[in-house]
Amino acid sequence: MSAIPRGAGPRPLATSRRTGRAALKGAACVGLVAALAGCGGQDPDAGTNGVGKLPAAKIQAKAQAAAEQAETVHLSGNVVSQGRTFKLDMSLAKDGAKGELTTKAATFQLLRVGDALYLKADAAFWAGEKGGSAGGNGGAAAQKLGGKYVKVPAADPVYKRFSGFTDKDTLLASLLGLHGKLATGDRSDIDGTRTVRLTAGAGAGGTLDVSLEGTPYPLRLQRAGGAGVVRLAEWGRSVDLRAPSKDQVVDYGSRISSSG
Repeated sequence: MSAIPRGAGPRPLATSRRTGRAALKGAACVGLVAALAGCGGQDPDAGTNGVGKLPAAKIQAKAQAAAEQAETVHLSGNVVSQGRTFKLDMSLAKDGAKGELTTKAATFQLLRVGDALYLKADAAFWAGEKGGSAGGNGGAAAQKLGGKYVKVPAADPVYKRFSGFTDKDTLLASLLGLHGKLATGDRSDIDGTRTVRLTAGAGAGGTLDVSLEGTPYPLRLQRAGGAGVVRLAEWGRSVDLRAPSKDQVVDYGSRISSSG
């Protein structure tokens, strides 16, 4: 019988066990790496600005700070104030704004350049503002104002009523408030931008969607009590603000409306 070559016999039991444990350990490592890779692909905060990992109050603070520091924003949506619904489509800047405001009764354009506020509406709007004043010539005056940019006197109630819609800081401060205990909600996206949602009062106090990409700007607000939904976009984009040409402007003097 030929001799068995050295090393060709069965391996000692201890060696087999060590080999088996090493194989299992290697497989476990591979599985762990794969699992981690899989989890990384599903991490809602992977590749984001990281605000989604913060407590809700800090996310809100960062969003408000970003809004305050931005030079411009485009705001659109519906706002309910004092029982009246306003539809907004405004481009707001630090030194003015332009856009369109719609109420139940009328649609008109607002333009503010510095302190100068211009309002462009049809004759029906101005007839309502004139209220048949000026010796019954309110309708005639309204015809002259309709379709023109009317430079609104700063002391007139019309200025006080509508200038707030052209003031970026004032308008955002009034809109971005949430009421109630804050919590972090779902991840979503708005127009392709990933967001994290803040909820206040379990949603009854409003919700705010904050960008998870780049600067943590607020992108969508649902106001408390069903008081409207507003979209905020084009943060930092240039807004061309210039006074209308003189032939398009009516300077109505010290007072427009008949109500005080």
